[in-house]
Amino acid sequence: MQTKKRVVSILVIVGILLAFSGVIAHLSPMDASTAVEAPQVEARTTASATATPMFVDNPYVIADIAEMASPATVFVAVEWPIAEQAPRDERGLSQDPFNYFFDFWFSDPFTNRPPVQQRSAGSGFIIDESGIVLTNQHVVGNKGDGQTITVVVGGPGLEQEYQAEIIGSDQSLDLAVLQIINEDQDVFATVPLGDSDQSRVGEWTVAIGNPYGEALHHTVTVGVLSAKGREISIMNQETGAPQIYRNLMQTDAAINSGNSGGPLLNIKGEVIGINAAVHAGAQGIGFAIPINVVKDVLDELITTGKVSVPWIGIYHQNLTESTAAQLRLPDQKGVLITDIVQDSPAEEAGLKAWDVIRRINDRDVFSTSDVADELAKHKSGDEILITVMRRGEVLL
Repeated sequence: MQTKKRVVSILVIVGILLAFSGVIAHLSPMDASTAVEAPQVEARTTASATATPMFVDNPYVIADIAEMASPATVFVAVEWPIAEQAPRDERGLSQDPFNYFFDFWFSDPFTNRPPVQQRSAGSGFIIDESGIVLTNQHVVGNKGDGQTITVVVGGPGLEQEYQAEIIGSDQSLDLAVLQIINEDQDVFATVPLGDSDQSRVGEWTVAIGNPYGEALHHTVTVGVLSAKGREISIMNQETGAPQIYRNLMQTDAAINSGNSGGPLLNIKGEVIGINAAVHAGAQGIGFAIPINVVKDVLDELITTGKVSVPWIGIYHQNLTESTAAQLRLPDQKGVLITDIVQDSPAEEAGLKAWDVIRRINDRDVFSTSDVADELAKHKSGDEILITVMRRGEVLL
């Protein structure tokens, strides 16, 4: 059969999450809790294989990084009134291995009587001298009336407390931006942002934060970037539904409860990630949100308070071996469109149910995660080129 080709240009527009929840479950950024950001810096230059190791030239390089970044790393404490406690097991602990990281100070597991105030704690870092702080959304949440946020700035003996407010957050990306209420017009120390796309597996990483609360504030741990592009699932404390985190950086720098929202730095002292999660059942497995993800949405978070979600108006699912065989596909590459939203960009472009998306722009598609990742790179009004197979024919 001769291959038929035609151009399908799809206009990506911002969808309404509630109206298209079935689509957004795959396509939209994630809504959970965490964020952090800072000044943009030049991409790092890869050292040659014969370069002298940095620790030989400067054995105090980690100490230098800690001294530079610690003043901009803050302790974040949140209090809000509660009606009841979330269910726990017989020990009062969550059974999800990742959720231990989020349980710190969220409740008193040793009593059935709920406290008057619920508390959570974490870390953050300052990216603007006026007091703009990046942290995780799950650190500050969105607890409504009665919620207070306290930010503690400064190292040992220099601590100073400030009240702060949320000026932007996105649960799906687990990002939050805080503004310190700075009545005295204090000038705050900041930490520069790096380029997480240029980071390499095996390079040194430095994590700074407040494990287990303010008593251990500004703890510095060191490790390497263990992997990139990791995906994990965590039970969302507020919704009770699983939350999927994609494209995370994995590090073996020690991350513990209270490190959420703190900076993960490279050897140049630049933030390459926001510490977000740790696997409670294993040592040396921590995860951070790539800082470039934050850069892409930071201005929008600050100016509008939220992140707009691009959508094209499709319901879709991963291909199974049996479905691929039924559709007479050469392989399992692609995702199957199961339905089209009426009057959506996808319908206007001519996409139909039972089409198989094989490629978006210059990226091959193997799963719904690939579709979500590619759409997340675009904004409302962008055009994208989608290659689909329909009844064995390629439609370009």
